[in-house]
Amino acid sequence: MAAGNANFDEILSTTLKNYIPKLTDNIFSARPLFYALTNGQTIRRVSGGANIVVPLIYGTNSTAGSYSGTDTISTTAQTGISAAEYSWKQYAATVTINGIEEAKNNGEAQIIDLLEGKIFQTQETIIENMNTMFFGNSTGNGGKDWNGLSACVGLGNDDGSAAFAGIDATDADNSWWRSQVQNVGGAITQAKMATTYNDASVGNDQPTIIITGQAQYEAYEALLEGQIRYTDTDMADGGFQNLLFKGCPITFDGVLAGEGKMYMLNTKYLQLVAHSDVWFKPTPFVRPTNQDAVFSQLLCYGELTTSNRARQGYLYGITPA
Repeated sequence: MAAGNANFDEILSTTLKNYIPKLTDNIFSARPLFYALTNGQTIRRVSGGANIVVPLIYGTNSTAGSYSGTDTISTTAQTGISAAEYSWKQYAATVTINGIEEAKNNGEAQIIDLLEGKIFQTQETIIENMNTMFFGNSTGNGGKDWNGLSACVGLGNDDGSAAFAGIDATDADNSWWRSQVQNVGGAITQAKMATTYNDASVGNDQPTIIITGQAQYEAYEALLEGQIRYTDTDMADGGFQNLLFKGCPITFDGVLAGEGKMYMLNTKYLQLVAHSDVWFKPTPFVRPTNQDAVFSQLLCYGELTTSNRARQGYLYGITPA
């Protein structure tokens, strides 16, 4: 057994468990997409189930209408309700401390300092990896990656019509399951942005955040030359540069650098589903029989889901101004 504090593993496990709320807060407030997905009602806790089932309403009730006196009121059975099904996905990170590190950090204060350094390293890695994953199309790592915007909104093939969550959007009867997609084919303009924004809006149900690459953000900023530049105070308080388009905050993320993409998201219909029992859940620190080290794993079960793709906008083929 490695030299060191006899209570080393217990101190580590207790400290890590207590640190988890701060860890998750740091992770999900570190990038604009994370912030949008976890700020407010966009993260949902689910206790289990074979799949994540999201109810969908895509049609109206044909029996609704005015009547007079003894008119017959329709009792026609209604359709227009379906469900999207998502498989649970898993994510993990490991915090490892080897024997020599344990021996060098023998006191309780030193142990906690060492662990905090390891947690910070793990936190920064999770931020980078998950941020990239949440822009992807779920095919990464042999299909083990979670859904990203390219799956929930753009579907990677840039037409917004493909099978997703058990619904085949290529079928004309399922056109309601398609995002509002526009091939810009050139520089971004306010008129082109307005088209997709308006297509994704119904009344006061409008996109809540726009995320694009830095070049596209700067191109939009240039369009505002000589105008007053308003920003969203909530996003600014979160530490993110932003401007407003039709009252909706627009910001940028480095993952979209060189992609020529812009997502207009209505986070009312985008939910990060988290398993209520396994969400950044730390396992106890254990010692493998064949290594001079102790390790704990942070486990997450969940998936990024959408309940209304028609309220999401996606522009692609945007060239720098």
